[in-house]
Amino acid sequence: MLFPELRPLLQFLAVLYALITLWLAAYGLHSWVLLVLYGWHRKRAGTPASPDPRHADLPVVTVQLPLYNERYVVRQLIDAAASLDYPRDRLEIQVLDDSTDLTTAIAQARAAFWRERGVDIRVLHRSDRVGFKAGALAWGLQQARGELIAVFDADFCPRPDFLLRVVPHFLADPRLGMVQTRWSHLNADQSLITRAQAIALDGHFVVEQTARSRAGLLMHFNGSGGVWRRACIEESGSWQSDTVCEDLDLSYRAQLAGWRCRFLPEVDCPSELPPQVLAFKQQQARWAKGSAQCLRKLARPVLTSRRVGPIRKLLGLLHLSGYFIHPLLILLLVLTPVTLLVPSPLGDVSRMLGPLCLGPILVYCTGQRALYRDWKRRLLAFPVLVLVGTGIAWGNAVAILQGLTRWGGVFARTPKFHLDGRAKNWRHSPYRLTRDPSVLGEMALAAYALAAVAMAWNLGRVDAVPFLLLYALSFGLVAGVSLYEMSPRAVGKAHRPERARRGIRLIRP
Repeated sequence: MLFPELRPLLQFLAVLYALITLWLAAYGLHSWVLLVLYGWHRKRAGTPASPDPRHADLPVVTVQLPLYNERYVVRQLIDAAASLDYPRDRLEIQVLDDSTDLTTAIAQARAAFWRERGVDIRVLHRSDRVGFKAGALAWGLQQARGELIAVFDADFCPRPDFLLRVVPHFLADPRLGMVQTRWSHLNADQSLITRAQAIALDGHFVVEQTARSRAGLLMHFNGSGGVWRRACIEESGSWQSDTVCEDLDLSYRAQLAGWRCRFLPEVDCPSELPPQVLAFKQQQARWAKGSAQCLRKLARPVLTSRRVGPIRKLLGLLHLSGYFIHPLLILLLVLTPVTLLVPSPLGDVSRMLGPLCLGPILVYCTGQRALYRDWKRRLLAFPVLVLVGTGIAWGNAVAILQGLTRWGGVFARTPKFHLDGRAKNWRHSPYRLTRDPSVLGEMALAAYALAAVAMAWNLGRVDAVPFLLLYALSFGLVAGVSLYEMSPRAVGKAHRPERARRGIRLIRP
C-alpha cells in the first residue's frame, strides 16, 4: 500500500461498507417476508356485498377533492365525483381549492353545473396554502357533514360504484378507520418512464399493501383513492402538517390508537402517472422527505406502543424507513473503491445481497402477473425501473436528510396534464417542470462511478465492474433525461395561441 498509515482508516471504511450492505440486506429480506405473507393470505378476501343504494342505513359520505392549480384535470375530477352511484341526499362533495390560476373558475363553473342537477357540491377556496394539503383537508373536515370521508387527488377518476364497494366494509366493522383501494393507471403505456412507474406501483399495491393489510401489519393510506371514518380522523389527532406525508402520518397514528386499516386490491381507482422524469423525481423526493419526517415523529410511539407486537414494530420501522435505501446505495458506491484496496474484516458480506435482492424483483413480477394477462410484455420496462430507481437516489438522499432535520416544508405538488392514454403533448403545459438542482449531484455520481470502474479494471477486480457500470448508467441516464427536459428542445415548436385556445375550449363546462 502506498500510504500504510491510512490502513486503519481504510479498514474502518471497509467495515462500514459491510454494515451498510447488511442494512440493505434487511430491506431485501423485508420484501421476501411480504412476498411470503402475500402468498399465504392471497386468497383471503371476504368482500361484503354491495348494499342497495336506496338502503336507509347508508351513512353520509363527504368526498373531498384537494386542488392546487389543476386546470387540466379539475373538470374530469369533479365529473367523476358527481357521478358516484350513491344516494344524493347522503353524498356531499367538497372541492378544496387553494389554486391561484384558472382552476378556481373552472371548478366553480363545473360545481354550478352539477348543483343544478341536484348534487350537493361546494367549492371551498382558500386564499393561502396554510398547512398545504393537510391544512385543506382539516379545514374541509370542520365544514363536512359526512360520517365517512373519501379523498381523491386531482388526477384520480373514481368509478361510479366506488363508494358502494367500499362503504360496506365500514358497516361491517365499527373499528375500521380507513380503507385504501388500489391505484390503476390512465396512461401507463404512454412512455417507458410511465410503464416503469406502473410496475413499481402495482408491486406496492398488489403485494405489499395486500400483505400488510391481511397479515395485520401496520399499513398506510396512500393519500388518495381511499375512505376514512370521520371519528377515526378526529380521535387520532386529525390531519397534521408537520410532515409532507400527512397520509402516512395519520395512518400510523390511527393504528396506534387502536383503529384498523384495510386495503382492497379488488377495487381500483384510475389515476395519472407523471410523464416527466423531473415530476417523478419531485414526487419521489416529497415521499422520501415525508417518510423520514414520519419516522422521526413516530419511531418512539411505535416502539413504546402496547398495541403493537415486536414483529409488527420491526416491520413497521422498516416500512417507515424504506426510502433509506437510496442514501445507503450512494454510500455503497462512495465506499466501493475502499473495498478494492482493503478487504473487510467481516468478510465478503456482499454475496448475500444477490438472493435477497431477488425479493423486490419478485414483488414487481408478482404484481404484474396478478393484474395482467400480458404481464411478460409489461415487464420489458423493468430495466428502466432499475435504472431510474437507482438514478434518483441522490435527490431522495437529500430529501431524507432534510426530513430528518426539518419539520414541514413546501408541499411540492406533482403536475398533472390530463393524460388518459390519448396522444397529448405535456411539454407545452405551463405546469411542466424546468428546474432541478439534483442534476449536479447525479452528474457527479455518474463521473465518480466511471472513475471507480477504471480503478477496478486496473486492479484486476472485474467482478466490481458491472456493479459500478450500473451506477454510472443509472445516474447518467437520469441526469441526461433531466437536462433534456429542462432544455428548450424538450418543448419543440413554440406553443401556438390557437392550441392554447383549443385547450381552454376542452375544459369549459
